[in-house]
Amino acid sequence: MHPTLSLLHNQPIAQRIDALLDLSRQHAERFCSPDAWLARQRYLAQHPTSIVVMKCMDGRIHIPHATRTPLGIITPFRNLGGIFDLGWPYLGELLTESVLQAANSGRATLMLITYHFSSGHTARGCAGFNCDTDAAKTHAYGIAKQAGELFGHDHQQVYPLVCGFETDSDAMILHGQQGDVLDMRDWVGQPASELPETLARLCPDMPADIQRDLLPLLIGNLAHVTALNCVARELEIEHREWVICVGRGFDFLHLPNTALIIGPYGPDLAEPIATAATIIATNMRAGRIPDDGFMLLASTPYQHSGVDRARAALKSRFLSDFAEQVIRRHHPELADIMRRHTAVVHWPTRRMDSLDDVSTSN
Repeated sequence: MHPTLSLLHNQPIAQRIDALLDLSRQHAERFCSPDAWLARQRYLAQHPTSIVVMKCMDGRIHIPHATRTPLGIITPFRNLGGIFDLGWPYLGELLTESVLQAANSGRATLMLITYHFSSGHTARGCAGFNCDTDAAKTHAYGIAKQAGELFGHDHQQVYPLVCGFETDSDAMILHGQQGDVLDMRDWVGQPASELPETLARLCPDMPADIQRDLLPLLIGNLAHVTALNCVARELEIEHREWVICVGRGFDFLHLPNTALIIGPYGPDLAEPIATAATIIATNMRAGRIPDDGFMLLASTPYQHSGVDRARAALKSRFLSDFAEQVIRRHHPELADIMRRHTAVVHWPTRRMDSLDDVSTSN
């Protein structure tokens, strides 16, 4: 992480917001660069399986980075705690649309359902489950069961795979159908050439093409974990979030303990927004972040100009207004120092376009 970004939480709110928006611009520039575009095209030609990841909003869980996969290959679904229910109408529609698009082009879908934990300190685990790893894992298995009900239990078209993520080492931990585990921490120093046979034993019902396209993620993760093995890392323990994100299109945001991301998937948005506001207020009272303000960022992705963009703009404004109402009702003192930023994201380029200026809500 860039040293300036690692100290961002101590800066005045205006500087924090400028740095965050600049991070978004840099992300879009990298995503649209010729080498990144060519890397995606080549990768997809070699590994066409569609990869979807269900994960927590925690900035430490950055699967493309941890697997050395080109940006834009993995489709993320992020929510507080990695808590999802495939019966939620909007989430079910988005996920089904993603699967159908892949199937129509002859591609299968690998669905990585993640939970995360820290092996070094329980308090560095998932706050959404009160750092209870067993509860987070049980929830992940529940999502996998729902995926079977939705897409078929033979797992030939959509393969749901429960995957742990150990945040101290960035290691992936794959859970097989029979309770066996493939922990990438155990593979440091071992030849990657043996991974295909191990994966086949772990998931004997996984189609060969999905196995083929999962292997690069495992090999990349092994290289990543091995490289970090001898590096002293600052392991973020303390909560110091100062951004509440509502909506989608936040894949540029992988700064630890910076943002609380609430996906617009569930039937009740008010509760997680109020919870996020409580966390921000607690951070301020504890002196972990300055009390000069926090950012409310609402975003919606769109594919095409015209009606699609207009719909995204309306949705982002609704989410922003709704979030402010909840925050004002539960934490009126925070509403007075809130900096709202409403945006849409052109998903093919990852470009974030502001719909209004950042301003203090009064």
